[in-house]
Parts: sequence; structure tokens; C-alpha cells
Amino acid sequence: MPHPLDADAVRTWCALALQALGRERERIDAINVYPVADGDTGTNLYLTVESAARAVEAAFDGHGASGTAPDLGDAVGAMAHGALIGARGNSGTILAQLLRGMAEILGAGAGGAVEARGEARGEAGSGGPAAVLKRALRRAAESTYEAVAHPVEGTVLTVATAAAQAAERADGTPAAVARAAYEGARTALDATPGQLAVLGRAGVVDAGGCGLVALLGALAGALSGEVPTAAITVRPDAPVRVAGGCPAAEGNGSGPERQHGGDAAPDGLHGDDTDPDGPAFEVIYLLEADDAAVSRLRTRLDALGDSLVVVGGDGLWNVHVHVDDAGAAVEAGIEAGRPHRIRITHFGTPDGGGRGARRRAPEPAARAVVAVVPGDGLAGLCAEAGATAVTVRPGEPPASGELVQAIRQANAREVMLLPNDPELRHTAAAAAEQARTEGVRVALIPTRAAVQGIAALAVHEPARSFDEDMVAMTSAAGATRYAELAVAERQSWTMAGVCQAGDVLGLIDGDVVVIGSDLAATAVTVLDRMLSAGGEMVTLVLGADFPGSLADRLERHVRERHLAVDTVVYEGGQRGAPLLIGVE
Repeated sequence: MPHPLDADAVRTWCALALQALGRERERIDAINVYPVADGDTGTNLYLTVESAARAVEAAFDGHGASGTAPDLGDAVGAMAHGALIGARGNSGTILAQLLRGMAEILGAGAGGAVEARGEARGEAGSGGPAAVLKRALRRAAESTYEAVAHPVEGTVLTVATAAAQAAERADGTPAAVARAAYEGARTALDATPGQLAVLGRAGVVDAGGCGLVALLGALAGALSGEVPTAAITVRPDAPVRVAGGCPAAEGNGSGPERQHGGDAAPDGLHGDDTDPDGPAFEVIYLLEADDAAVSRLRTRLDALGDSLVVVGGDGLWNVHVHVDDAGAAVEAGIEAGRPHRIRITHFGTPDGGGRGARRRAPEPAARAVVAVVPGDGLAGLCAEAGATAVTVRPGEPPASGELVQAIRQANAREVMLLPNDPELRHTAAAAAEQARTEGVRVALIPTRAAVQGIAALAVHEPARSFDEDMVAMTSAAGATRYAELAVAERQSWTMAGVCQAGDVLGLIDGDVVVIGSDLAATAVTVLDRMLSAGGEMVTLVLGADFPGSLADRLERHVRERHLAVDTVVYEGGQRGAPLLIGVE
């Protein structure tokens, strides 16, 4: 039975898209040969949609708390924003822009309101639901071309355009329009090997386009109640295995070679089809900047490398580029605004080949550490210590899939996972369980704060046995009391009394114990309370806007007031908490 295109349909769309991409992730990874044969398109699309789905659920939860329901604009806007902040890789970044284009139409003005009210299930004139969906799909296709510096046909861009054209020719309900878009995308996907030489040589369709077919199939299913499944030809002379609509040559989608993020791939897929002298690094970051600054950034990054995709708007952008000089790409972002969630991936191979050389998975390390951290400074500290960091912002916790991907990227037989937040306990446990099914031995160290993670990392010793290392790291974390300063956003009740918006809060072990008006005085009070119970070392992790002079003052206070206590200071760069404190 057809369903209206409303907020509930968007929620269902997200759920079905996650299911489809979950089934197809490994198959899409296996046929990923363009623009870089790094075998991660399916994984990147899955993680991007997972972030989008999480944002939609948050929108429903937020409205539910106030006794209201989100409308179509709320839901599709949340989906687009979630995809933007969680976009991974070239494919995920383009998908985020595609969803943003749809949100511009579905969430705008009267058109979005018609959909939200569900006044009609069929075509209702030029402004009816089906017509609005057609315009949304057209805008989605157009916006992807706007985001890519040098569009190439035979890719997801071509598939998106074909989907929009097929939708425009359809009659009837939104479900019929979505089904036509799906069928048009499938037909266009089949033709991609003849449009892009690298695909033709490998005998595969475009991986990003394959992901879009899965996404459109999920949309058709959400609106019709029937999830479409159909075979798609990958290689005419090879057997294919299909599940949910996305293809891969037989034997390409499973097995131990897929366990660590798709670095290894079957012969004939990830061959010497892309430029072996191409850029060595993929750089991705979120950027807070105005339109003029982003325009200048596009020009600068286009001169530095290739595969440039910049998506977003309204002050928040997701930037993706392949370059040889990763530092220059990040510096360009700093000049344009404030970059964060910076991810840098090296395309080089163990045998010295370039990014297009056939990839042999590097020998896994014996043991690695994966840590969730709240700032780029702490991420750098983890990198110096040899750990893999997952950087997060306040209110944007990582999904389990993101942690699983970080564990894969660590490429180790054993991993120590540091969630550094009590709210991430279940997410981290789910990620650890998933990684174990892939043959990785994972220990979940119960760190509740970043300073406990620092303490655990300091005693990490790969030469020890797995169990001994786990016990040592757990003990170090448990022996570290933690505190933080925060600024109250609104009036509320706390264990220390009523706080007002703008008050400085001092929290020890997660509970508010001090309410003050001055950052320095509150920090001193919290330090003295913590050290009254004893301690040998104080760790101060400074937030992005924490004054350096105040850090010097706190160091001096500890030295003069608490004899024989050492202090170490790190530039954490975190937002939301001006200061993190650890006492060992």
C-alpha cells in the first residue's frame, strides 16, 4: 500500500537504506576502482547514511520530548545535516550533497508543507506530492554537479541525473515516482562501464552509483511498502551474485580479504587503472566558514590536488580532496575558517606503488589502540603515541560503525578500545563485538573521560601479553580521577544548586560540585577539592578557547599550594569543555 512522503517515510527510508547498504557494503567495496581503488566506497556510504539515520532519530526524540511530531522539513533536514557531518570519503561527501539538494525542495515552503500534511497520495497538480518529489530529485542531481570541481560521467553523478530524468517522466503517486527513479538509476548504472574507461577495463559498474541505486531502492520501498530487488549486470562474462540490487563478481564480496576496511581486493578489480602518480593523501574535514571564504578555498584546493568535493552551506561545509601535501590542505582550511573532524588517509602501498597500484594488505600489527577524543589536539597526542583517534564534537557521538571502521584502519590483530565517555559504553561494546566477529581481539578499556584515556595510553605496552596490557591500562584509568569545566547553557538544577545560563560549572566524576561566575576561580576550587584527597600528578587539557595565561596560573597554583605534585598541560582543542582535569 503506497505511503505519503512525510517524516515517517523519511525515517523508514533511513532504516531501509541502512539495511540495504549493510547487505551490500562488502560488494560495493569490492568493485570500488574509481576515483581511487581503495575498496571503501560501500563502507563510506554506510557510515554516511548511519550518521543521517542517527540525526533523524534525534529529531524524532527531540519532538517527542515536547509532545509534537516532526514534519517533513524537520526530518529531511536532519537527514541531510546528519549526512553532512558524518560524510566519509568521496562517495559519502557526494551523497551528503545529494540529500541536501533534496532537502532544499522537500523542506521548503508550501511544497514541503503539502508533503508534511499528507493531503494527497497521488499527483495533485504542479505542487502535489509527486511533483515535489520530482523537483527534489532533479535538484539533488544538479547539486552534486555543483559540489564536484571536475565532474566525470559514468559515475554516481550520471546515475543521479538519469534517476531524476526517469522520475520526471513518471505519472502517479510519490511511490511511482520513486520507483521510476530507481529503475532509471539501475539502467544508467548498467551503462557506466561503457562511459568510464577504468570501469570498462575492470569489468565493473561504478561503486558510488551502485550505492545510490540501493538508496533509491530504499526510498521506493519506504513509499510503496515493497522493497525492490533486481539483478544488475556487472560483467557480462562473469557470474554475479545479487542481494538487494547491488552487484559484485562472484567471490568479490566476502572472505578474510575484506576484514580490514577493504584494503585487499580480488585481481582484476583494484588494478593499475588509476594514475599511479596521483596524490598520496585523502584529506577530509568539516569546516565552519562563510561562502566567500569557501569559494577561495575551492580555488586553492583545486590547485593542490584532485577529486575535490565541497558540500554544505549556511556556514558548515564538508571538504574532501586528494593531495600530496596534506598539511597544505589543512592550512587552507584554517585560513578559510575553523576546520575540525580532520581525517587524513595515506594512499601509499607497502610495495612502494602509488595510489593506483594493486594493493596488498599490510601485515597487521600485533596490537593497536583506538581512542575517542573530543579535540584535534588530543587526536594529535594519540597519533604521536601511535594510537588511532576518532575525533568527536559535543552532541555528535560516534556510531558503532565509525568505531568499527577505526578498528579496521588500525590494522592490528589486537586492539585496546578507549571510549573515554560513559555515554559511549554500549556503542563501544557493540563495535568491539563486531570487530571480534572479523577476527580482531578487542579489549574495551572502561575509560570515562579523555584524561583517563591519556593515563591508560601512557602505560600501554605492546610487548606485554594482551591480558597484562589490558589490566595495566584499566588500572591506570581507574586510578585517575577526572573533572571538567563547562558553561551552563540554561537555568537548571544541579547537585550544587541552581545554575543560570552563562555560569561556570565545575564537575568532578560527572557531577556538578561548583557553580561559579569566573573561569579561573572555579578551576582553582575544583583543583583544590580534587587534590585534598591526595594526588601525584595533575593533567590539564586546555579547550580551544582556554587562555594560555590562565593555564600558567593554574600550574603555578598547584606548584605553590600542593607541594610534590607535578603538572602536565596539553592543548586539547576541544569545544564545549574549556578545561579537562585529571588527577593521578
